Amino acid sequence: MTSYSKLPAILVLEDGTVFHGKAAGKIGTTTGEICFNTGTTGYQEIFTDPSYYGQIMVTTNAHIGNYGIDEDDAESNKIQIAGLVCKNYNINYSRKMADSSIQTYFEEENLVGISDIDTRSLVRYIRDKGAMNAIISSENLDAESLKAELTKVPSMAGLELSSIVTTKEPYFYGDEDATVRIAVLDLGIKRNILRNFDARQVYAKVFPAKTTFAEMEAWGADGYFISNGPGDPAAADYAIQTVKEILAADKPMFGICLGHQILALANGIRTQKMFNGHRGINHPVKNIIANRCEITSQNHGFGVVREDIENSDNIEVTHINLNDNSIEGIRVKGKKAFSVQYHPESSPGPHDSRYLFDDFISMVKG
Repeated sequence: MTSYSKLPAILVLEDGTVFHGKAAGKIGTTTGEICFNTGTTGYQEIFTDPSYYGQIMVTTNAHIGNYGIDEDDAESNKIQIAGLVCKNYNINYSRKMADSSIQTYFEEENLVGISDIDTRSLVRYIRDKGAMNAIISSENLDAESLKAELTKVPSMAGLELSSIVTTKEPYFYGDEDATVRIAVLDLGIKRNILRNFDARQVYAKVFPAKTTFAEMEAWGADGYFISNGPGDPAAADYAIQTVKEILAADKPMFGICLGHQILALANGIRTQKMFNGHRGINHPVKNIIANRCEITSQNHGFGVVREDIENSDNIEVTHINLNDNSIEGIRVKGKKAFSVQYHPESSPGPHDSRYLFDDFISMVKG
């Protein structure tokens, strides 16, 4: 095990609120938008999900690190969160298949965190005050100087981040002899989405975020997938244009999370920053087409504007969130194009929504 000493650390929120705790991971300073995830498991998937790029994650589950780190659980090739806030930071772990402790992992990935925080109090505060930027430091404990540093951090609203986390070069995933070929626009894709396609005999070619429709079409895809990812969807104008061209060509298309928001924007539906967003693995969603409910995995800080959809002649609502009635799924009338705000690959989370991959493959084949 890695030697570990609990040095003091400090968390300062954008509004000046200060929390004191202990250092976790690398000694240093980090900034980002603070948010919380209510999942009881799957911390490594959260750390490595590109949709969390630029965000400081508060985990509401009391124990983090208790089952160690396993490379197979990673959703990308590195940690994507900007920092971690947790209650109990566990260096010792119990899972035999784990590769390392969370402390070793964070040191190797240069991740700064803070533990021994009253996360219940912190989450209640964020829930009431809304999303805001924050700074964690275990090298500078002066709150006033950290507040000054925090003023330099941009708001998540207006930030285009997909071009940072996307693949730099196209790559293939799956069996090249598969009967279905899907072009994937990587805005920050999770590995388990690709694994779900592979499990359904799909051969995927994953393209960088700013790839044009013409470039993807030249490969000869049967359908198109628009992935999840970080940042403000309205700032990803290149992706909006690509989706417009896919729709104009009448190609089958499926979008998840950021991909859902991009599909909405391509049809004149605005997006908006949410007060807190949805992040967890127990969010209830109703499929109003099938008249059934599913428990879903979610991670988003932006949503589509309901009023715009209600006034649209092109868009039909397919799924709604049963907690706040927000829009969780849409389809384009007269097109083979649909999307959901949540994560049907559900890693972590229940597998209630994986039927959506089957629906997409059936649409492509049909």
